[in-house]
Amino acid sequence: MRISVIITAGGIGKRFGAAIPKQFVEINGMPLIMHTISAFVRFEPEAEIIVTLPEEWISYWNELVAANQFKTPVKIVSGGEERYHSVKNALTHCSGEYILIHDAVRPLVSEETLQRCKEEVIASGAVVPVIEMKESIRMISDQGSVAVKRSDYRIVQTPQCFRAELVMKAYDIPYHNGITDDAGLVEEAGVQIALVDGNEENIKITTQNDLTIATLFLKK
Repeated sequence: MRISVIITAGGIGKRFGAAIPKQFVEINGMPLIMHTISAFVRFEPEAEIIVTLPEEWISYWNELVAANQFKTPVKIVSGGEERYHSVKNALTHCSGEYILIHDAVRPLVSEETLQRCKEEVIASGAVVPVIEMKESIRMISDQGSVAVKRSDYRIVQTPQCFRAELVMKAYDIPYHNGITDDAGLVEEAGVQIALVDGNEENIKITTQNDLTIATLFLKK
């Protein structure tokens, strides 16, 4: 089976507070995004890797590739105004039967999670990894807040994985503000989304605290 992996790195990470986009921040001697790409290459060495980047940072990526002697073949695609547009651009470069879409700033996805995703996407066509909520949660409304059952909710991770024809059809839907992730768009196209267990350390690095946690895990 042919797998295409879209690594979304189209943002510039304003909330992170660094001088460069967070996907380029160095962790343990290598840019964060390269750790993420390497996780997929270890799992599926023949995977086709497509990376979306802000147009103005593509030359910087090329400098990083040379400086780190990064040998993995990668197709670079210009990111769009929103994540939706970046993924839509990348889909035109995918040749795989199955397409995995993953955040560049999630370098800690485990091989076990990837294996569960691979098996389920073959079986059902559309799958996302999730983890259970540990904290109590409340729903906010104009009337105040109310406690809700955390067992009714899951935290969604990436990669979000689909048969190619399903996700490409979903991206024919025009962009709107209600799109939160790829699975939501595929669901809007009428496809049921299967769930598999993710791994807790597969966090999305958004803050400096997240970076500290990821550094510790990657040192292991």
